[in-house]
Amino acid sequence: MSIWDWALEAYARPGVPEACLALQDEHGQNTSLLLWAVYAEVKDPEALARAAEATRAWDATALVPLREVRRRLKPPLPPFADAPRLALREEVKGLELAAERLLLETLADLTEGRGGAHALDALEAASAAWGRPAPPNALAELAAALS
Repeated sequence: MSIWDWALEAYARPGVPEACLALQDEHGQNTSLLLWAVYAEVKDPEALARAAEATRAWDATALVPLREVRRRLKPPLPPFADAPRLALREEVKGLELAAERLLLETLADLTEGRGGAHALDALEAASAAWGRPAPPNALAELAAALS
């Protein structure tokens, strides 16, 4: 199964979207990096460092700017009509998803096979590599939802 198909399937599980959004919005994590780490079962510090570096670059270049535009287009913005504004927001959302997919596929290309790490170990290692480790309970919540 491709990483994108796996991520879509994983994100559809109960509790995963909420755990991912909390890790992203409350703890400054990149959920694509976290999901990749679980998918690849990786906890190798060198692989995680390379992945975190690539993710930071892509975050700054594409993901964060697209997310900010999408969020800013959500509330009414007179004098702009709601329907076209919301249609544009959906297009930006599609671009944000495409950027997340490209990131996940790029990260998957950085690894060969699976590393054998359990979900929580992979999440903790990826969060540490990101540079701003999330609270253990927030990572444990995502690991449990992914199980």
